[in-house]
Parts: sequence; C-alpha cells; structure tokens
Amino acid sequence: MIKNILAFAAIVCVTGTAIAQNSGYDVYTDLRETINDKLTVTMMVPPIDRDSIEFRMPKIVPGTYEINDFGRFISEFNAIAENGDTLPITRITENRILIGEANRLHKVTYQADDTWDSRKGKTVFEPAGTNFEPSQNFVLNTFTFLGYLEGMKEVPYRLHIAHQPEFFGATSLKETSRTDTLDVFYAENYVNLADAPLMYAKPDTASINLNGTEVLVSVYSPDGEQRADFVLDRVKEMLQAQVSFLGGKLPVDRYAFLIYLFSMPSYSGSYGALEHSYSSLYFLPLINNTEALASTITDISAHEFFHIVTPLNIHSEEIQYFDFINPEMSKHLWLYEGVTEYSAGLVQAKYGLMDRSDWLNWIAGKMRRSQQYNDSLPFTVMSKNVLDKYERQYGNVYEKGALIGLALDLKLLSLSEGTYDLQRLIRDLAKHYGKEKPFKDDELFSVIAEMTYPEINDFLERHVAGTEPLPLDELLAEAGVEFERGAVRQELTLGNLDLMPNGDTTRLAIASTSDMNEFGKDMGFEEGDVIMNFNGVDLTINNVIEAIDKFKSEVEPGDKVKVTVLREQNGKTKKKRLKAKARTIAVESDYLIQYMEDLTPEQQNIQNAWLNEATN
Repeated sequence: MIKNILAFAAIVCVTGTAIAQNSGYDVYTDLRETINDKLTVTMMVPPIDRDSIEFRMPKIVPGTYEINDFGRFISEFNAIAENGDTLPITRITENRILIGEANRLHKVTYQADDTWDSRKGKTVFEPAGTNFEPSQNFVLNTFTFLGYLEGMKEVPYRLHIAHQPEFFGATSLKETSRTDTLDVFYAENYVNLADAPLMYAKPDTASINLNGTEVLVSVYSPDGEQRADFVLDRVKEMLQAQVSFLGGKLPVDRYAFLIYLFSMPSYSGSYGALEHSYSSLYFLPLINNTEALASTITDISAHEFFHIVTPLNIHSEEIQYFDFINPEMSKHLWLYEGVTEYSAGLVQAKYGLMDRSDWLNWIAGKMRRSQQYNDSLPFTVMSKNVLDKYERQYGNVYEKGALIGLALDLKLLSLSEGTYDLQRLIRDLAKHYGKEKPFKDDELFSVIAEMTYPEINDFLERHVAGTEPLPLDELLAEAGVEFERGAVRQELTLGNLDLMPNGDTTRLAIASTSDMNEFGKDMGFEEGDVIMNFNGVDLTINNVIEAIDKFKSEVEPGDKVKVTVLREQNGKTKKKRLKAKARTIAVESDYLIQYMEDLTPEQQNIQNAWLNEATN
C-alpha cells in the first residue's frame, strides 16, 4: 500500500511539472483513500495570465433539467502556487470560488462528498450523483466532483484514477493507459468529461460489436447473481433493432451501459437512468425475477440509447454551448425527450419486441398520463422555462412529448403517402447538423419544413409552439386506428391505498387510508400496516410492480385475496392475516384504442409504413 501511494505521489509531481507545456488539466484522485465518504481531488491547472479567476462547479448539467448545485459537495478547497504557497480564495456561491493571485496558481485541492449518502440540502437523483463504497463499488459522475476554471472549460482533461487492484473502471471515456492500480482517461474538454460517468467494481462486463460500434455492459449487483452477459443477452435484440431503425449504422463508435443494482431503498425515493452521448448510467432495484429485471433494463435502455441521436447529433446552441452556472434551456424538449421516448416504443413495436396490441396500450397510457398536465401550455414555452416556472410540468415530456412524436410521425406519413416518416427526418437532421453544428432554437421548425413539407411548419407552430391539442383522432384514423375518449373500463383494485417505504427496510407501509375504497375496507387495511405478503408474494419495494402485474393477470373478480400485514396494537407488533373477495372498479377518463377491422388501401399503406420493419 505504501509503495502504491508513493508511486502515485510521484506521478502527480512529475506530471504537474510538465503541465504548463500542454495547457490542459491533470486531475488525480485515489479511490483507495476515501475518508468519511470523501475523495481527495488534486487538479493541476493550465497557465493563467490574469490576477484572479473563478473555480466553478456545475449548477446543473445537460440531461437533468433540475438545479443540483454540485459545488455544495466540495469542501476544504485550497489554491496552491508552484512553490507551495496557499493563495487567497473567496467562496462567492456554492458553485463559484474566486482565486486571487491566479497567475501564480499551480493546482487546486479539495474534498468531494459522496452524494448518494449526503444530507446536504436537496437530494440528488442517484444516476446524476456519486457513490463511494470502498470495498464494493464507486459510481463517479465527473461533474459531481470535478470542476473547471472560468473561461477554460474548452481545454483537455487527463483524469488519473488510482484504484483497488481488484476493481475495473467501466466508462466511455477514452483511456490512454491502464495498470492494475492506475487508469488514465482523456477528454477533449469539460463538456465531454462531464458527459462520461465511470463505475468501478469487481469486473462484471460483457461486450458486443454492432456494425462497427463497440457496446460495453457493466453490472454491479450486491448479491453477485445478476450478470452482465445475461443483461447483454436480453438487450441485444433491442440494440440490433435500433441499428436497423437508425438506418443500419449507429452514429457512435462506442457505447457503455453502466448498471448499478440496489437492494435497499434509495435516498431519492426513485430509480431510473441518466443518458449521455456515449453511455447511460442506471440505478435500478434488484428484484428476484431475473426476467422482470431484464425487461425493466430493456425498456429503460431503449429510451436512453436513442440519445445517441438527440441530443448528441441534433441539438440547439443552448446545449452546444451549455452554461453550467447560468443555464439557458432550449425550447425543444419535445425533440430531445419526447421523440426519443416515442422512438424507444416504436422500435419495439416495429421489430417484434412488443406485441401490436401492447403498442396501442402504450399509446393509450401516454394519453392517459398526459391528462395530469396542462395541455393548453405551449410545449416550447414549458421547455424554455422548465427549471423554474414550469418545473412541475417536466414529466409531460415523456407523455405528451411522446405523443408529439407520434403525431409528427403520422403527419409525415400522411403527407408522403407512406414514403417518409419521423425516423427518416431524424436521420436527415442528424446529417444536416451533426455533433459539432447546433441549430438555432427559433429556426428549427422552418428547417424541418424545408426538409419535408410546408404544412409541417404550420403543424408544429399550432400544436407544439401553440395551444391547439394534437389532432390524434384524425391522424390515428388515417393509420387505421380508432380510439374513444372518456371510455370506462373495469379494473381490479388493490384498495386505493397510499403506500410508502417503511423506514430503512425494503417493505411497504400504508401511509393513509383516507381514499381507501370498498375492497380496502373489506380487507380491513389500517393506516400504518406494513405489508409482508400480498396474495402469495413476499412483498418488497423491489418487486411491487411485479406483484401487481401478477395479481391483475391471475386474479378474477370474486377470487379470495389474502394479505399478511404487521400491525402495531397496544404497543406490540403483531402479524395479521387479512382476506376479502377481489373486486373491480370502474376506471373513467380512459382511452379505448384499437385497430380498425376494415381498412382502405390508403389506411393500410400508412399503417404498414408506420409499423412494419423499415427497408432503409
């Protein structure tokens, strides 16, 4: 251990002496030396020709659409001259530190906190944070612990990470060298560095080459049972379908799936993933059913993987020149998230990974869930102001945003008589712009219209930038699909209970029975009950979705339902067994959506172009 530390220190010293020659940052951290969930970071900086300069940490990063103020996780900050003098510093805000005598600055050092365990203000969604478990795992989103000097985020970074010999660092970053205990990675600038998370753990990786794109899957599972080769085997068909969907070749040469599986409740209370240009980072519950886990990963990765197109190859100036301190949002979240979500569903329907009837249910679900948001709010206005005024409307990018993608796809198919669709438009936009050429927010609609049809500009102005509802009735009918608004259907009920995680356990407890329906009353549920077993399933927060799906698919109205709960009575906790007959309830304001039986040749043509495999 002493030998490794001395060698690491020598590397810092030698590289630090040479840094002035190559005008980049060299950053060093040692994963073996975490203390109190903190990493020590040393950053050698390029030459500076001014009297003062700011060291900055991001207030927000692309893809998150929320303020996180990552500077709050940085402490014990020091600015040091080449002769060892400590330079004066002033903390202006959580994310900005002013350094005096900057023309003498040689390096900065500081401590970086683990965000997953932090109680410093607002909780960070785990896929956007860091996790330090020295004997098990490190999740490193670079923007949570690495910063840049004001006006100098365009210079290269070399990231030196010392680590346990049994650990492997999985990332999409370009590596310049690897040894058993030291990895060196390279990024062209801070934007590219911040766009590439890393995960260190005992190696569990698998890879595949897809038409020239090297895809890596790295999995961390606390029980060691979920393997990367199993995950890759399940997502491989989806990836191959996306290659075909995108025209036979992917716009990236590499891609990494970094998957962290957790067994205890998360501090954020959520799970999911965060996309990056060449990778995606997943924080998902470890569930007993491996097939259900694989299905969850496939569904989420279908969305995240599509971000290799938007915003990597199609994005606005606000993203190209992203301001990490005073961000300006683009008006086109419908494109970045909405079209991506729609494409992730369509590719599964188009290439046989989703049943055609399930595809219509997928669309109906988007329609249903979009009703909780303000449908008269112009989507471009919401997108531009999503960080503050319309923060609560953000979830609609995955609901109405996907429906905008659907409507635009069907509109293009209608105007072209089935010869030109949304996926071809996306390919054409990617060719027109590409990674290094952003579009101007106010010009995108006219550019799309020039590439396609004049009517498309009017369509986007009215239904995306305007307040008019999407004409889904008309467009779906042209594709041979009919749906009824306000339909009523019968659905099995679980009692309409308000559930919450039970403290630090993986169990669920009944937080409130104020809206409990007749089935819940028949069962005799009480506020505070901890649900142990639900109709034969040992229930935890990790398998609740699986248990509900099983219940709804196997139970008929009138069947006996049995539930075991833990209930506190007279100061003692006792196990109670509850039972009642299954009931259905009428679910209103839904959508009944189905394929028409007799199609005209025109409808059949559009439906075929919409749902059949593309011929590229």
